[in-house]
Amino acid sequence: MGQPKRIRRKYDRPKKPYDKERIDREKKIMETYGLRRKRELWRAEGIVRDYRRRARDLQAREDKEQEKVLLEKLNKIGIKCEKLDDVLNIGVDDILLRRLQTVIQKKGIANTVNQARQFIVHGHVLIDDRKVVWPSFIVEKGTEEKITLNQTVASKVLKEDTKRAEEARELAEKKVKKE
Repeated sequence: MGQPKRIRRKYDRPKKPYDKERIDREKKIMETYGLRRKRELWRAEGIVRDYRRRARDLQAREDKEQEKVLLEKLNKIGIKCEKLDDVLNIGVDDILLRRLQTVIQKKGIANTVNQARQFIVHGHVLIDDRKVVWPSFIVEKGTEEKITLNQTVASKVLKEDTKRAEEARELAEKKVKKE
């Protein structure tokens, strides 16, 4: 049967591993988007780098068909680009905002990005009635409305949220009575 195919890395490590400014910037991005490892960030940077490289190549060749394909791909993902110059202005934040983990938190399904990651990894998130277990899954604009929680988990989360809301209301009433 032969040996299995060797899996390639999908990210590039930084050229200067101990650059203080880069490390601080990466740490802030990781906290904001709930990334677990810097590899996830480096992979998103690689995706951005690839799109920008393709845009530069298309500008040099002036291939209108390929340009249209690239712009349609980015618009389908949810990154608005009308010209190749817009593609060159794409940042890592644009890709990280389209990750399933971030989309779930922005939609309000999860309270935090870490809770969103937990829902995804535990298999509670469904897209179009199919389980997705990858927090790095890039959500297209059309499938964003089809994201749901598994019914059993959704009922538990709703019970916990109503319980927390009642406790907060009771605390507020006690404070008003004391005043």
